Formats: sequence, structure tokens, C-alpha cells
Amino acid sequence: MNPRYAKAMLLLCLSAASSGPVAARALVPAVWQQANPTVEGKVKDVNGNPLPGVTVLLKDSQRGAVTDVKGSFTLKDVKKDGVLVFQFVGYDPQEVKVEGRTSINVVLKENQKTLDEYVVVGYGTQKKVTKTGAVATVKGAELQQSPNVNISNSLVGRIPGIIAVNNSGEPGNDNSRIFIRGRSTLGVSTPLYVIDGIPREGFARLAPGDIESVSVLKDAAAAIYGSRAANGVILVTTKRGKIGKPTINYGFNQSFVSPTRLPKMADAPTYARLVNEILQYGGDAPRFSEEQIKKFGDGSDPWLYPNTNWYDAVIKNTSLQNRHDLSLSGGSEKMTYYVSLGSLFQDGIYKSSATYYKQQNIRANLDANVNEYVHLRFDLAGRLENRHYPPRSAGSIFRSLMRGRPTENAIWPNGLPGPDIEYGDNPVVTSTDVIGYTNDKNYVVNGTLGATINIPWVQGLSVDGNFAYDQNFAFLKTWVKPWTLYTLDPNSPDHKLNPASRGVSAPELNESFNSNRMTTVNVKLNYVRSFGKHNLSTFVAFEQATFDGDTMLANRRYFISDKLDQLFAGGDKEKNNGGTGFSFARRNYFGRISYNYKETYLFDFNARYDGTQNFPSNSRFGFFPGASVGWVVSNENFWKRGVPAVDYFKIRASWGQMGNDQIPSFQYLSTYGFSDGGVMFGGDLNKGIYQLRSPNEAITWEMANNYDIGIEASLLGEKLSLEADYFYTRRANILVSRSQSMPAYTGMTLPQENIGKVENKGFEVVLKHKNDINKFHYEVVGTVTHAQNKILFWDEVPNVPEWQKSTGRMIDAPLYYKAIGIYKTQEEVDKSPHISGARAGDVIFEDVDGNGVIDDLDRIRVNRTENPTWIFGLTLSAKYNNFDFTMLWQGATGASQYLHTESGLIGNFPEAYIKDRWTTENINASWPRVNDRDREYWVNRQNTFWFWKTDYARLKTLELGYTIPGMAIKSIGLQKLRVYVSGQNLVTIDNVKIFDPEAPMGSGQFYPQVKIYNVGLNVTF
Repeated sequence: MNPRYAKAMLLLCLSAASSGPVAARALVPAVWQQANPTVEGKVKDVNGNPLPGVTVLLKDSQRGAVTDVKGSFTLKDVKKDGVLVFQFVGYDPQEVKVEGRTSINVVLKENQKTLDEYVVVGYGTQKKVTKTGAVATVKGAELQQSPNVNISNSLVGRIPGIIAVNNSGEPGNDNSRIFIRGRSTLGVSTPLYVIDGIPREGFARLAPGDIESVSVLKDAAAAIYGSRAANGVILVTTKRGKIGKPTINYGFNQSFVSPTRLPKMADAPTYARLVNEILQYGGDAPRFSEEQIKKFGDGSDPWLYPNTNWYDAVIKNTSLQNRHDLSLSGGSEKMTYYVSLGSLFQDGIYKSSATYYKQQNIRANLDANVNEYVHLRFDLAGRLENRHYPPRSAGSIFRSLMRGRPTENAIWPNGLPGPDIEYGDNPVVTSTDVIGYTNDKNYVVNGTLGATINIPWVQGLSVDGNFAYDQNFAFLKTWVKPWTLYTLDPNSPDHKLNPASRGVSAPELNESFNSNRMTTVNVKLNYVRSFGKHNLSTFVAFEQATFDGDTMLANRRYFISDKLDQLFAGGDKEKNNGGTGFSFARRNYFGRISYNYKETYLFDFNARYDGTQNFPSNSRFGFFPGASVGWVVSNENFWKRGVPAVDYFKIRASWGQMGNDQIPSFQYLSTYGFSDGGVMFGGDLNKGIYQLRSPNEAITWEMANNYDIGIEASLLGEKLSLEADYFYTRRANILVSRSQSMPAYTGMTLPQENIGKVENKGFEVVLKHKNDINKFHYEVVGTVTHAQNKILFWDEVPNVPEWQKSTGRMIDAPLYYKAIGIYKTQEEVDKSPHISGARAGDVIFEDVDGNGVIDDLDRIRVNRTENPTWIFGLTLSAKYNNFDFTMLWQGATGASQYLHTESGLIGNFPEAYIKDRWTTENINASWPRVNDRDREYWVNRQNTFWFWKTDYARLKTLELGYTIPGMAIKSIGLQKLRVYVSGQNLVTIDNVKIFDPEAPMGSGQFYPQVKIYNVGLNVTF
């Protein structure tokens, strides 16, 4: 007999003997209940939702129970020292000691594998197995592997469908231009960014450590965002608290930054010879003698014959960048929290740099379970962005660097700055705060209050809603003051320097203040239910957003001192002020139906009825549907029998209509502007107004019809997986101007009309392989994205030759003369059609129309642009014991950039331009003869010689980490300590060689892209 039962019987007998029959009858149930109580309770998820179907087992026995639809369970006859085991598919099992309690409530957490099997979609989540749209996801942990502080620079190569171009590495202005599946419009191609369910700005400046995941909606899955979805949607989910004891995480990065590539310029002796050649071609006498050229090279007289490397004079070898991140997370079944603080600093690459970027950010995500039916969320995020620059732009500074003649001093031997190149521009000085500063501060606050209410009397029915308020204040202050440069007195034997004030004649101050506010309200009615093998998830919703702002600006000149940079200290003469404001609103009705049968036959339908004030009141709303289907073929018996090696195989297809309303407002109204002059009434000048444009009352949004077909497969026990998509987009109603303009004397232009049409098509492939060999785990992920667009119609000017038409070619395909070589001899020039004045050493233009004359009709439409049509990514990651390793290679092809520097007598040449240039001794050269700025026809007429293919491959990210063993750090109170080294843009393989392959079109006058060497640590307390 069980000892507990024997003890209970003995007590019962003793009690009966002393108290009589009545007492015995009263005591029996009390003693029995105290010995083996009945335990009741509820099981919920971390969001407070009841979990039906959870198995509750009494450990080391065969007894148990299952939770009902309300997550409740009852288990009788449970020992006081018993242990209950809670198990549910997709959740971490949990053991709870009874300890004599009769009521036990449990919260189960989803295990990481289950979380990986879900993707964030518009206004919700879906299982990967049941998703029917083209949705790609990257974890925040993967983005943290990049030491780049700008998130927009960390996506390309990791997410299929993302095409990105980074034109600048300037702190605070280093965003990548992102296209989802390339460009499909002649208008704005920017995707919509949604942060924690609310469309918001500021994606690039989010702290990487705060990001849980980033999802990209690329097809009909984006239709739920209606008139803002045509360019794709990027969804960001930030981290939330989890049940458990408080956990503190601290991360630190120290980075060392340098340009990926700077052009190597000609030295002084070489440049002196180039100047002589230029003068010789013009019939002028040489400027430098051989003796002078020798002095430039031997350094014997640095005052009169310097050999200046302007880049070395201005750019430092290494600049610093660092980041601190601190977070606190944890909670109970009633409330969870995630709170973070962060700061970063990016220095510019100039010596004595006035360029830097600072950021401080804070975030608090709170979740509270008021009761089993009500769940509240409160999110608050703040950010201060502080951009600091010299008053001269980066383009101006690098223009001076490119043009700096090596035969002139940037800095005199005594350390004083040399003369300017023009307009006071000596980049040694203009890159510093000696000339003043531009201080751009942007304060951002994002707040969201949300609630979810589970309707108790209808299973699966719930209501949720959000109220979001976003506010930002921007204060821009530009202070410019005179600066001093020095020129050498030619008549002084002791190198006397004459100072000269440059730039402005007296200090100037410009200030502006912007305040922008956005309020978003949405309410959603959800119904999620399973009926046997039928699974239904649906919702209908309403959302409204208002956006308004105000701007004030003022400026003054003629400050009596450069020590007081405040408006009141400026002169009254020529002072000015102004201001403006705007208001904008949206209203939307939308919903989704998701149905699947046995998670095998899948169907999704999204729809949005979208309204925006960009369009006339009688045509302000539009309907944007999206439908997708899927079939998990591997669930069929015939597949399991016939193709057992393929564990999972799904086919899916989608179609959606989406809009793009990113256009200037109020084009359906006549707009007016103030004239420069006016009418005098008495002694006052009253400004006149004039009409700027005629209204287009039929204006509407662009409409994109998106088609997608894809497959998903895994085999070999999920060691190998494949996902591939083919997509086609046809965009209509694109807003463009007609080819014939309004006569100039009217002062007006024709309104733009919705007449443009573009198609865009391509494919994406993701191939993954992962495996474990003893303690060694590795993964290989390869991605390929191809997207190419074509203009179908945009009212092109009539009678254009076929080879010059833009219709039928890519958006922004340029019109250039076709360069086919370099004239070796004057005889070649004379025997071929050529531009008047052409000579040996010039670039040969093809006579495209064959009429024997080179003119504008010989230009061709080149079907390449600055945006790549192919993006490749290869990620290699591995873990062994406490070591981890990640490498990301990223490449791009299909792009070209037009790059020609301002070189000649005006300034220096890149060495590559002139190393193998044409001369009478080198007639088989690969480069033309030296030229003076744009005097030659093959410079002032754009041609394909300067249109360089910029295909490249980069070692985008490299990281090696080591986690200190737990036993070694437990004694000092640490849970985890990881140290690592990493890098960004460490290696670039391309054929450009002179500039970075992502350089913007132009003359090389841009802040360069950067490579980053980084050391860091992560600590968990």
C-alpha cells in the first residue's frame, strides 16, 4: 500500500475513535484533499492568448490532461511534490513544481525553430509553410554582423530582390538607394518602410541591435498597402521583451574607417609635361622647362617647385567610428519589457575634420496582459541625429581635391595654407571649421499605443488597434565666416607670404526650423479559427493618417564679429525671413482572407480601398486587390511515394494591383507663385502673383499589375533548400509630360499626365545548404537577383531615329555618341567621317547613320544605366565550439557610370587617364591625347568612351567571433561574453580601378565609399 494512503487511513481511524461518527465523516475528504490536491490552471502564450491543446503531464506517470479552448486544464490527484510537464508543438516545454499549489498558470514561449518558421507580412504574421507571396526575411542578428551603422547598407546580398547602390560614405549622408526588384517607374521608385506596423521614416537610422527582423514584400503580398505598395514594402519588427529574469546586454564596436578607393593623381613632373603638351596642341609655347620639371621631382625647392599630393594633404589614413548599445529585457506573465539605449559617432576622413555624425537613440517596448482577454502594448522610440559639416559641401571639397595642381602648394613648408584653387577653395581649409560650420540636428520621437482584445464569447475573434504619434524637429544652422589663405610674394627672397581674406566679406548666418507631425490610427477585427483540416485567418480594418508640418527660416549678414554666431548680432541690411507649411491626409479600408486545407492547398486575398488627398475629391479613392495561391505538393501521398528524397516542395503564384502616389501634391489645382517684382502702391511694393501651371483634374496614381510564380523546396533532411521566383510587372498611369511644351511666352507648362507605361521583369533564386559534422556547423547561402525594365510608352518626340528612341529601352538609358577607338594618325582622321577639327589622338565617333557626317543623329541610346540589373550574394557561415565565422560576398553587374574629370590647365589628371595616353611616340595608346577640360569634342560631347562598366564583387562583410566559455565568466557575474573582429567592404574586385564602382555619375567629385575594420564585444549580465 502507498505509505501516504496508509498514513491517511491511520489518522482516519484515530480520529473516528476519539470523535465519533460525525467527526469522521467530516475529516475524510479534508485529509484526502490535503494529501493529493486537484490542480487547475491556464496556459497562455507570451502575448496573453490562451493556448488550447497543450498537453499537461504528471512527470514520471502516465496521467495527464489537455487544455480546452480557453487554455484551461484540470488534473486530479496530484502529489504535493509532483512536477507538471507542459508540452505544445512549436513551444519550448516547461516543467513546473506543484509544491502543494492547487492553481498553476503557465506561459509558454515559442521555440526559436518555430519563430524561424514564421514571416512578418502586412498587418500580421504567417507560417512559412502556408505563405503564398514572395516575402523575404532577414534576422536582425544577421544585420548586426555588419559594422556599418547605416542599415540601408546592410541589406544588399542578404535579401533576394533588393538592388542597392551606395553613392557616398559621408557620415550622416551614407544611405543606399534601394530598389525592390529594380525600377518599374519613370517617377519615384522608393519602397514603403513600415516600422512596427506603422509607415514611418528613419529606417536607415535604426539601431541594428533593436531589430528583430526585416521582411520585404515583393509581389501581391504588398497589395495590403494599396496606393503606396507598387515599389514594394519593407517591414521592420523591433525586439520585444520575453518572460524571464531581467537580462542586460551591452555591445561595443570600435571601427577604423578609410576610403575604399581614392584616385591616384599625376605627380608634379608628370603634370608639368601634360601642361606643356596641352599648350603645344594649341600652338602655344611650353610653360615649364626641363630644369623646372626636374626641380618638381627632386624636391630641392618646395616653395617654388612643390610636388603636392592634395589627397594626402587633406585626407587622413584612418578615421574613427564607434557604437555603444545597452538593452534591458525580461518580464513576467503579466508584463514584459525591452528597453535600449544607444549612441554612435562617425568621424569624417578629413584632417582637422569639421565633418562628423553623432546619434543617440532610446527605445522602450512594453507589453502588458491586463487579463486573459486584454493585452496592451506601448512603444516609445526617440532619436537625436546630429550632422556637422563645413559650409562647403563634400562635392565642392572633392572638386578642389581633383583639380588641385601638384605644381602648387596646398600647404606651405612653414605650415600655413596655400592659395585657393578658385573662389577661396583650398580643401585643406574648407574641409575644417575654420570657415564656419553647418549644424543639422534632427530630433525624432515615435510613439505607439496598441491593444488586443480577445472576444470571450466567440472563439478566434479579436479586435486590435493602434494609435501612433510621430514628431520630429529639425534645426539647421549654417555659419560662414571669412578665412585666410596665403600667397607667395614673388619679389621676396625670403619666401614672404601675403595673407588674403577669402570666402565671404563678413560673417553670414542662415537658420531654419522644421516641425513635422504624423498621427496614425488603425482598428482591425480579426477572426482566426481551425475547423478540422480547414484553417481560416481573416481580418478587416480601417486606418487613417494625417501628416502636417511647418517651416521657419531666417538669415542675416554683416556681423561685426565672427565670435558671435547668433541672429541678433547680424546687420539689419539684407536680412530676411520666411516660412511655409503643409498638411496631408490618408484614409484606408483594407482586409485579408487566408485559407488553407491541411496546410496543403493555400489561398490568400488582400484588398485595400485607399484614399489620398493627392487627387481630386471625386476620384480620391481606389481599389487595390491582390490574390495568391499555393500548393504544397510534398504533402500529397503520390509525392511521398514517388519523390521521397525531396522533403518539401511548394508551388505558388500571385497577382496584385498596387499603386504609387508619390507625386507632388495639388496638381489637380491651378498653382500660383509670387513674382520677383510687383506693383507700387504709395511707397510700398506689393508682390504680384502668376500662374505656375495648368491643372490636371484627371490626375491619378500609377497602377502596377504584378505577377509572380515561385517554387520552394528542401531535400536531404532540410540540408539543401531552394526558393526561386519569376516576376513580371506592368506599370501604367505613370505621370509624365508630353513631348510638346507650352510656348515660352505664356510662362506656364503643360500639366503632367498619367500616360507612361513601363514593364519590368526578372527572377530571383536563393540556394541554401547547411550541415553538422560533429561539433562543426556550417551554412552556405547563395542569392541571385535579376531585374530589367523597359519603357513601353511615354509620348516620345516624333520622328526620332530608331537607334535613339528611349521607348523600348531601360529607364534613363542615356544618349551618347558611340566611341569606337582612337585615331592613331592624321591619315586615319582624313579618311573617315569626323568632327571638324579632329586630329590624331582623338576619340573616334561612329557614323551610325552612314551619311558621312558626324552629327547629333549619330548618337545612340545605350541600354545601360547607373543601376545594376544583376545582384549576387554569397554568405558563408560556420560555428565550431565557441568560434563563429561569417563571410558575405556581394556583387553587381549591368550598370555603367559616366565618369570624366575636370582636368587640363584647370586641374590635375588621374594617373590612369594619362599613363597610356596617345602621343606621337605612342600611337597605339589605349587613352586619347591629353585634353584641356572640355575643349575637345570627345569631352564636351558625351560619348561611350567615358561610360564605364562598373561590374564588381565585394567582400561586403567578414566577421570572426569567439564566445568565452561560461565557466570562465560565471565567477564575475556574466552570462555571456563574446569578442569579435569584423569588416565591411574589405576587398573590391572590378575594372574601374580609379574610383569606387558605386561612384555617382559625374566628374569624380563625391565623398568616397568607405571600408571599415572593426573590433567589438557583446556582454550579457
